[in-house]
Amino acid sequence: MKSACETSPFPFLDVVVIGGGPAGLVAATQAARAGACVLLVEKSGILGGATTLAGVASPGLFYARGRQIIAGIGWELATEALRMCGQPLPDFSDWKNLRHWELALRVNIPVYAALADRLVTRSGAALRLHTMLAAADYDERHAFWTIRLCQKDGLKTLRAGVLVDCTGDANAVALAGHRLRRNPELQPGTLALHAGGYDPARLDYPALEAAFASAVAAGTLLRSDFYPATTPVTQFLRNRGVNAMHVTGIDAATSEGKTGAELAARETLLRIILFLRAQPGLENFTVEHMSSECGIRETVTIEAEHRVSGHEYASGCAWEDSLCHSYFPIDLHNSAGGGVHTRPLEAGAVPTVPLRAQLPSGSRRLIVAGRIIGSDREANSALRVQATAMATGQVAGAAAALAATRNRDIRAIPLTEIRALLRAHGAIVPDTPAPPSEEATCRESP
Repeated sequence: MKSACETSPFPFLDVVVIGGGPAGLVAATQAARAGACVLLVEKSGILGGATTLAGVASPGLFYARGRQIIAGIGWELATEALRMCGQPLPDFSDWKNLRHWELALRVNIPVYAALADRLVTRSGAALRLHTMLAAADYDERHAFWTIRLCQKDGLKTLRAGVLVDCTGDANAVALAGHRLRRNPELQPGTLALHAGGYDPARLDYPALEAAFASAVAAGTLLRSDFYPATTPVTQFLRNRGVNAMHVTGIDAATSEGKTGAELAARETLLRIILFLRAQPGLENFTVEHMSSECGIRETVTIEAEHRVSGHEYASGCAWEDSLCHSYFPIDLHNSAGGGVHTRPLEAGAVPTVPLRAQLPSGSRRLIVAGRIIGSDREANSALRVQATAMATGQVAGAAAALAATRNRDIRAIPLTEIRALLRAHGAIVPDTPAPPSEEATCRESP
């Protein structure tokens, strides 16, 4: 779909957003609703990213201890998907008795994907599916980006005032020549699926766990194939395979690495199928549905103007440039598979995200959103979730639109104006900027 500002042979757009996942589709919608000329570029044939492609159809968390802390465009999309399917919201008031993941919104993937299409296109943004970024060069003298896109029909060149990276892997930031941070160990991926062909109530779970231990000892299964570590096969079968396997030893930051991850995920699935079909009561075990991509938890983060630490996140630090909230426990899946390290936030803490964490160091007219924002491993394990990606995406879209339409760098836009635009579009913005003394204390190590 072409917008009015994309019709010339060598178009100039206000904002180009790379990546149509939870962060990117919200960023593009926010920028377009704010009056900017926007193009959203997505490598696959469907918007939604982790929600749709990876099958993690549970955007969250929008509430903290019974109080809504993330709203705006992402909330609008997710709740509309529930409404269309006649599904209720979780009882957020019962947060003391519910586990954190039970407070996420369980959406129907086909409906959610169709609504995401409608959300973006009705905002006035142009959309290119099956398209990837090939090059991004910033012209310091004329203050614009020259962007090369790889389409099915060849390369396309365009110019833009602001570039927004929502790829999940900082592809645009890397192509623009800015530094990234890579951890020596990475969280495992998960291939989302739904299993059938058996009655969970008729299985001998202790015998299945013993058979699993024997298979690991014999080398036909990896201990990391199932998780968690205590009763992995039991958990997998009772959950019908939903979010209950680990794919270890992968680095999906590059095309080569992502290819390896996809192959490893499906090889893991084959091992699981062969093992389970050999067990009593599971002779007809089948996989009824599998997500089209292996879900990736961690690749890289940007070298940002501020790097949120695990201590800052868990203690609920706020900064003068905090523009959105986040809420999720520290949630590090064991790099070798087999378990998860979860640490709750400090009592009463509701973390925030400073704008500086979304700005690559030394960049101009470039902003990021989603799991690549500046953060250490602990903070990133919580910041990566979908509601936070949506919130940072709305911040990126608002800041990009203001910067592009005024022909200024993002840093030159007053924070009060970004806050006002976000609130005008339904976002919840942290109320009071932290005074400098509190900000300094926040950055101290525990």
